[in-house]
Amino acid sequence: MKRITIYDVAKEADVSLATVSRVINDSNVVREDTRIRVQKAIEKLGYKPNAIAQGLALSKTTTVSIVMGEKMFPYHAKILNGLMDVAKIYNYNIMFHTTSKGISRMQDVIESIIKSRVDGVILFNDNFSEDELEVLNEYQIPMVIVGSKIPETNIANVGNVYLDFEQMAYDLVNACFDKGVEDIALVEDKLNLSMMEQLKNGIDKAFEEKGKKFEKYISYDDSYKSSYVFLTEHFKKMKPSQMVITLRDSQAIAVLNASIEAGYKVPDDYELICILNNKYLNMVRPHISSYNIPEYDMGAVAMRLLTKMLVEDKDKRQPLNKQIEMTYSFLKRASVK
Repeated sequence: MKRITIYDVAKEADVSLATVSRVINDSNVVREDTRIRVQKAIEKLGYKPNAIAQGLALSKTTTVSIVMGEKMFPYHAKILNGLMDVAKIYNYNIMFHTTSKGISRMQDVIESIIKSRVDGVILFNDNFSEDELEVLNEYQIPMVIVGSKIPETNIANVGNVYLDFEQMAYDLVNACFDKGVEDIALVEDKLNLSMMEQLKNGIDKAFEEKGKKFEKYISYDDSYKSSYVFLTEHFKKMKPSQMVITLRDSQAIAVLNASIEAGYKVPDDYELICILNNKYLNMVRPHISSYNIPEYDMGAVAMRLLTKMLVEDKDKRQPLNKQIEMTYSFLKRASVK
């Protein structure tokens, strides 16, 4: 028999997740007709919210939950080290939640977080929707999102430690324009859609300011087993752009190998840049250019911000800055001229 979740109740009552959680927590901001509709859905489906509500009534646990996508673990190791080191300093325990497509559903993660009575949550981008963040906020769970810059939100209990990938891409494209490179391509990364959106926004902005339109966003569907398989076919039909930008090392190496097999050389025929730096970028020939990102510091700052948010109500001497932008620098290697 299927386990009934808060998602099922929201769908049955045709309301948001946050509205269901408000009804469960007996909030007075819900209209009476909406409250009745949600309560009827709870009764009809046999949803049992009591375990969650009872857990919230207990004391703090000095436990922080970290939520990240399973496939991104290798790319966030240094951020995790920073998070763990600062958590240890402040005597916080860590509870890991990993998500993977079709296996670890986000609704299960949310319910586990609430039932576990964690004091706060560190989220990596692309894990939670706005609606899901609002549910955690209803349970007064402070959150810090680490990675890329999040859109403006009305949710008060959310911090953000980020890199401005939109500005990074904007500056990169303008640097290309300055040296006469206007044929630029961006390879899609399906595991980091929020970062991809910001990179594309920066590229779009730079092109628009030049009176041009960016048209080389390289995307592929799920019929391909990997980006390498797709790119192998792609470069048989099309010459690489003057500048190819990827987010992760696996994509950059896929571009490099597929283009070599098609008879193209880096940097003679085109230039290649990978946004997220990784040791493997120095293990291929030519070495692939990237960005120096302070990953350990991002994790340390994110955890320190969360600890401050957890005691914010006790110390109101000055407002807490919850939006912290980190800096980066370009690492020029042999894949660019």
